[in-house]
Amino acid sequence: MSTRTLSLDDRTYDFLLRVSADELPAMARLREETARHPLARMQISPEQGQLMTLLAELAGARRIVEVGTFTGYSALALARALPADGRLYACDVSEEFTAVARRFWGEAGLADRIELRLAPALETLDALLAGGAAGTFDLAFIDADKERYDCYYERCLALLRPGGLVLIDNALWGGKVADPVVTDAETAALRALDEKVAGDPRVTSCLVPIGDGLLLARKR
Repeated sequence: MSTRTLSLDDRTYDFLLRVSADELPAMARLREETARHPLARMQISPEQGQLMTLLAELAGARRIVEVGTFTGYSALALARALPADGRLYACDVSEEFTAVARRFWGEAGLADRIELRLAPALETLDALLAGGAAGTFDLAFIDADKERYDCYYERCLALLRPGGLVLIDNALWGGKVADPVVTDAETAALRALDEKVAGDPRVTSCLVPIGDGLLLARKR
């Protein structure tokens, strides 16, 4: 049997965070505050945030679009990798959640790199495309309503330059995507997108078992 991903006990996970998750102080405070939120499960893990920071740096990202912002942790993980004149477009519909995000973006000194678009994400993405932004973005992160993931993927792929990277959260969905008995709309949408991206000739992809599964696709 081939070697599988290591299952982390608490001691190993704590070690991983200590040597790898290099959070900004504002990110740590935001994570702690969001952990008390009823929807805390929607926040990405610190090790995933660190990976996303690294990927944005490796991509030399100057323009990023994020679909689904919640309280703003993932936006900080990405925006910290941007140069001073870089821009992250954060798409969300919640005034309540993003009010928390704005506070911590300011605390981290990164608010000038993040442009919040409070509107349905498809409207924002379509407006960017209509405005001539196709092929001008370096990275996209998708973490919003699961049933529209395929629509978000297609728009983001159109926005990306060749060599750009799209990151898709919740790609393993607690393991439900692997269970054919589970057929609810969200699981079916995620399963279909995982399979679509795996066979998409427009990208090179890799599904990473971090957090709830992070699907990486590099535009060819």
